[in-house]
Amino acid sequence: MARKLAFGVALGALLTALAGCGYDPGTRAVTGGLLGAGAGAGVAAVTHGKPATGALIGGGVGALGGALTSP
Repeated sequence: MARKLAFGVALGALLTALAGCGYDPGTRAVTGGLLGAGAGAGVAAVTHGKPATGALIGGGVGALGGALTSP
């Protein structure tokens, strides 16, 4: 279980770093939201959670992170 959690955290960190790619806040918010939704669904599926809930939470966090990062 700890190994799956560590993988999920590492994947989330990588996708959050990629969410900062873009030239304006709108683009970064969209890419961050999409990457976050995918990561959230994946982590939820691996940890036997609800992928839809993980996608919603990950998408929200990714969009917010993408919008708040500087280019």
